[in-house]
Amino acid sequence: MPKPTVAMLNGVAAGAGLALALACDLRIASHAAVLTTAYAKVALSGDLGVSYFLTHLVGTAKAAELLFLSEKVDATEAHRIGLVNRVVETATLRNSTLELARQLAQGPAVAFRYMKRNLGCAQTGSLEAVLESEAYGMARCGRTQDVKEAAAAFKDKRAAVFKGC
Repeated sequence: MPKPTVAMLNGVAAGAGLALALACDLRIASHAAVLTTAYAKVALSGDLGVSYFLTHLVGTAKAAELLFLSEKVDATEAHRIGLVNRVVETATLRNSTLELARQLAQGPAVAFRYMKRNLGCAQTGSLEAVLESEAYGMARCGRTQDVKEAAAAFKDKRAAVFKGC
């Protein structure tokens, strides 16, 4: 998926539901959110990449703890350990998430695609591979209309209006 993805968490995100949320680039939770792997409680080992996403987000030791113990994690703790990016009031969750989604939708789509590529490369590749990926992305993005628009907007002291090309 070349575009940024956002998960909105309100209530319980358990098992595969948690895995799907962790697969997103950004996660916003309400104070009412509760996260749990839940797999150990039902004698299952985990699916949908939960082991991968947990390990990358919180490290191996914390991922093991979350999987083996299947304890419930409230939104504040989920934010502290890096499972969610933001915690907002329950009443504002929908609007906060939609505002973030709108901000991303108005952003530079081509640049976002290469940012995601670079982040993926950084998780598994060497520094050399990441530098090559970044150089390729910079060269590609540098030829877009969005870069020209960003420069003009900076010069004119206004917000850029990106077209994704």
